[in-house]
Amino acid sequence: MSKNFHYAYAIVASCIAITCLPCALVLSCAGIFFTPVSEFFGVARAQFTLYFSILNIAMMLTLPVAGRIMSKVDLRIVLSACVVLCGAGLIGMSRGNSMPWFYVMGAILGVGVAPLIYLSVPTLINAWCVQKVGFFVGLCMAFTGIGGVIFNPIGTSLIQSGPEGWRTAYLVFGIIVLVGTLPFTLLVVRTSPKDKGLAPYGALSEGADSTTATVDVAGIPAAIAMKTPAFLALCIFCGVITLNQTIYQFLASYASSFEATLPAVAAASGIVASAAMAGQAIGKVLLGTINDRSVRLGIFFGLGCGVAGVLLMWFVPSSLALLLVGAFLFGVVYAMTTVQTPLLVRSVFGSADYTNIYSRISMVGSLMSAVAAVFWSFVIDSPGGFPLMFFGGLVCMGICLVTGLYALAHKAV
Repeated sequence: MSKNFHYAYAIVASCIAITCLPCALVLSCAGIFFTPVSEFFGVARAQFTLYFSILNIAMMLTLPVAGRIMSKVDLRIVLSACVVLCGAGLIGMSRGNSMPWFYVMGAILGVGVAPLIYLSVPTLINAWCVQKVGFFVGLCMAFTGIGGVIFNPIGTSLIQSGPEGWRTAYLVFGIIVLVGTLPFTLLVVRTSPKDKGLAPYGALSEGADSTTATVDVAGIPAAIAMKTPAFLALCIFCGVITLNQTIYQFLASYASSFEATLPAVAAASGIVASAAMAGQAIGKVLLGTINDRSVRLGIFFGLGCGVAGVLLMWFVPSSLALLLVGAFLFGVVYAMTTVQTPLLVRSVFGSADYTNIYSRISMVGSLMSAVAAVFWSFVIDSPGGFPLMFFGGLVCMGICLVTGLYALAHKAV
């Protein structure tokens, strides 16, 4: 490697391809298909979107197995297989003619995307970098949102191209996943710097020999970590921050609820959702950078932004500008789900058995994803309505503050 280029940059590029293509196309773009597909088959929207709940359950069941496999098998094989499952699942969705078919494809997509969205980025970045770990994790994870911004309009145009345009959109998305990601997972990805005769990025002092430099990897085994109070605290953190994140899905509905009293706010419902998405993308990079300085500061920053965002949206919705600021700030706490959580796990338990530990903690978040939208729907439909939802969000963030700080105070390394 030259002084100006380390192979870790190629690994970062591979991670960006993974988050921007399969992760974004399977997860961030799912919503554009809910209405057109359910209307095409003449079924209730909930009947079709059940596939997404199955997808999340499949993710939860896959994670512990994937964690064990990824700690033992060449990541090129594992990640390429996951990409193939995602591409095949999307192409399979384009051929769907019955709800059970979509449910099977949802399970396939869940198995494929789980290691990609939860494990691939932190595992590769942890292995390849000892400096700027938070920044690189945040940068890569930001592309789940950026991918949504890029491909949602493209998918919508394809869907609107004809009565069965949704089939074309699924097919194109599947091909993009395979053609755009497999070259990286097959040809660029390497499990560790040793595979290239290198030391991790940032591990070498000036003039050191990259082929002989070694890096001590601190950490404890998953079997020991799972018996600690810190592990339970991080499981709670992961589940509750995921529950809080799901409030994002209802921000457009919240803005629309002012149609009779504040029509200008209601008309901007789509912009409110976009503001939150922008906050998520920028927030991931900011959180990663802050965590490189202090994981504790990252917790306070992310949750502080979230609390401020909720209060602005709740108490001053009449000001569209402040509502958009609130949505943007809430996007920052949304970013904590995929940035703060893995960095917390690394800080508390180290990198030695990171993949196995994080895969088990991620199960809680994946399980919560399967039920969170239904939970908040019940809350919104209750007499408390949207104010109760926002109060619930504040409670969630309070729980995350306590559990995150507790885990750091009882770190094992």
